[in-house]
Amino acid sequence: MNIGFIGLGNVGGKLAGSLLRNGYHVTIRDLDPEITRRFIDQGAAAASSPRAVAEASDMIITCLPSPRACSAVMEAEDGVIAGLSAGKVWLEMSTTDAQELVRIAARVAATGALAMETPVSGGCHRAATGNISIFAGGDRDTFERVLPVLTTLGRRVLHTGPLGTASMLKVLTNYLATANLCSVAEALTVASKAGLDMNTAFEAIRISSGNSFVHETESQVILNGSRDISFTMDLVLKDVGLFDALARSLEVPLEISPLLLDIFQDGQERYGPREWSSNIIRRLEDACDVEVLGDGFPAELTDTEPEEVGHEVVVRGRSG
Repeated sequence: MNIGFIGLGNVGGKLAGSLLRNGYHVTIRDLDPEITRRFIDQGAAAASSPRAVAEASDMIITCLPSPRACSAVMEAEDGVIAGLSAGKVWLEMSTTDAQELVRIAARVAATGALAMETPVSGGCHRAATGNISIFAGGDRDTFERVLPVLTTLGRRVLHTGPLGTASMLKVLTNYLATANLCSVAEALTVASKAGLDMNTAFEAIRISSGNSFVHETESQVILNGSRDISFTMDLVLKDVGLFDALARSLEVPLEISPLLLDIFQDGQERYGPREWSSNIIRRLEDACDVEVLGDGFPAELTDTEPEEVGHEVVVRGRSG
């Protein structure tokens, strides 16, 4: 199978790397010539446009930073849709707006091609090893067709239902991770201000009812001081903004989500849109005149679990 991959950023580059590592023929497209050259050196082919990627591939994957970027790549004169034909499959792995995804999927279907949304969750370190989780929205027949590729890219693959469901669940989980990050930042700052040993504080949280995936991962790069989680403040604002817009469209009177947007808007104004999201703790460090640091924590996260063949997650209570 020939797979096209468009968007080789922090997550997309690692996902494309998994495909190459597992023997797939991959045709790439990215605006960064240095990244493109690096993938060519690993055995990928490069295409001159998104349309050329689609024409050369059986499956086309997009992994882009925003719904606007995805729409442009798909719908431009030399975009993906212009290169699609019957039998091809488009996988959207970006975190995107569910309504926009459904709209573009209809245009994909008009060419005779198939569409699935397959956003990922679990961090760049797991994307690098093929151990990330994948939400897959779309019809069951298409899901089963693309499942072998998805279980190469990720360890846990969840069929979420029809198109749009995966995008909604993805922004929901990113919202929860952001809320947890802000609470972890507050807890660690209080611990530091109280004079507690930060390594001990990390372990206390890790073995307690206050533990979480965010603490086990992001707290480590916070305490190292690098704050390098390979995710930036502008992307947090985009993702939480998508969740907030979804909630407002459903007339859910949220209280926490607007506060998170205010916190990260302030963080972006202070430190820049491309600052690592974990450095949101700096707002508290500056206010309290402390540095929240520990000893022996890594500057970047690495997945210490071995790469495993992925599998479909069975939903409790679902028949069939």
